[in-house]
Amino acid sequence: MTGRADTVLRGGTVWTGAVSDPDAQAMAVQGGSIVSVGRDEDMREMAGRHTRVIDLAGRTVLPGFQDAHVHPPWGGLYASQCDLHGVDPREYASIIRRYAAEHPDASWVRGGGWSMAAFPGGTPTRQALDALVPDRPAYLTNRDGHGAWVNTRALELAGLTRDTPDAPDGRIERGWGGEPSGTLHEGAMDLVESLLPEPTPAEWLEAVRRAQTYLHSLGITSWQDAIVTAETLAAYRTLGERGELTARVVGALWWDRHRGEDQVEELIELRSRGTVGRLRCGSVKIMLDGVCENFTASMLEPYLGDEGRPTGNRGMPMLDPSALRRAVVRLDREGFQVHVHAIGDRAIRDALDAFEAARDRNGAGEGRHHIAHIQVVHPRDVPRFSALGVVANAQPFWACLEEYQRDLTIPFLGPERSSWQYPFASLVRSGASLAFGSDWTVSTPNPLLQIEVAMTRVSPEDRSAEPFLPHERLDLPTSLSAFTAGSAFVNHLDHLTGTIEPGKAADLVVLDRDLFATDAGPIGDARVLLTMVQGEPVYADSELE
Repeated sequence: MTGRADTVLRGGTVWTGAVSDPDAQAMAVQGGSIVSVGRDEDMREMAGRHTRVIDLAGRTVLPGFQDAHVHPPWGGLYASQCDLHGVDPREYASIIRRYAAEHPDASWVRGGGWSMAAFPGGTPTRQALDALVPDRPAYLTNRDGHGAWVNTRALELAGLTRDTPDAPDGRIERGWGGEPSGTLHEGAMDLVESLLPEPTPAEWLEAVRRAQTYLHSLGITSWQDAIVTAETLAAYRTLGERGELTARVVGALWWDRHRGEDQVEELIELRSRGTVGRLRCGSVKIMLDGVCENFTASMLEPYLGDEGRPTGNRGMPMLDPSALRRAVVRLDREGFQVHVHAIGDRAIRDALDAFEAARDRNGAGEGRHHIAHIQVVHPRDVPRFSALGVVANAQPFWACLEEYQRDLTIPFLGPERSSWQYPFASLVRSGASLAFGSDWTVSTPNPLLQIEVAMTRVSPEDRSAEPFLPHERLDLPTSLSAFTAGSAFVNHLDHLTGTIEPGKAADLVVLDRDLFATDAGPIGDARVLLTMVQGEPVYADSELE
């Protein structure tokens, strides 16, 4: 290097994530890039009069975290709506009633984040919501976004009655006599959601700005937004043009499952508009199924009924396998990365089959296609990830025994299929590339809490609980790599970020402790003290000084 460093961090643990030099004590940054990594004494000559020297005091420096599957615009938007995420279900009624009272001019009461486990069968009723919001329509999505709780007024405005058929890709929960009971699943949500007032451009802009601030406070420097629409793309573009998009963002454009290849030209045009500042829109998101909790995840064998006997329900595939193959082959040929939502074992197999077809037709490319969620993976399909070069995009916070698992998943999958859930260690052993994401707002975006679950298979809310499939636990370096280098690979940012090495961008996070110390405590209790992107602080805690 020439001249003095802008910033020197020393006196701690620098976990580089690089195979050749996994650990160091200190590092130096100049002009937004990492220029040196090594021992404390190696940095003495790099610190000049104007160098900021940070004494780590035994703390840890990591590559900036990267979330491979997240929904920041919606996370920011929910903060201005009736937000039930992370709320004790006993507080739902008071929060909904208070929100309605504080927003008397809102034509709809809207928001979301409720837990299916809080209601019998995961399906709240319209009558319960009528008691809280009697004067106007209400629409509240559940925490995973695959269902909505609506009141009677909303159903009336949408014209939903006992005679309304289910949507081809959704289901209306029904009560006595076939009347809609107040819960809508998957595509049936659109029957009411289409009536909601659209957020304004200013609201989307503020939502993305608010989410970026929050994610930086958790050490996240880059992410892949798993659903980018024309509206949210406009918000990202505005921030990028103003120089306010401090995060590196990959946008996954939305594949409309009700259309075919005619939409590809539109996606190509959106991709060209989605390149500004630190924003790139080279990915396309395809939704293949729903979720296990409402029996819409696509399964190879039927769900079980209340007495453990097979039903006739194998879930709800969102795309015919032949249509999926055509879409993936075409998108791959056009140079898009394909980002698939697949929960059930059939959906995962269909996705792998489509990626295999694309490879056979187009040859092995650099798409770095990935399958997100990978909840129930048939053992025969585990080695196919590595063989096909498909990245396993996992959401580790879900891999524990909690109410959703105990009450809404395991009883309806049975013991054998339940043992196939979230096979992180099996995928790693098979040679698969592993990336981590949060799916926020479905669950916390805090990477440290998610890494703890990946390592323990136990919820941080009850650390004394039984581990869920403990043979699938990961160690700390593997878990850290999945949230740094693994996600950087998915995001096509590995040439620039993901590890701490000279020549790479100084996208860094400083934690409040040495994660590798025997007395570090639970990983999820660690806090972020500093987040840097290209050498510039985007979040700082006064404790670091």
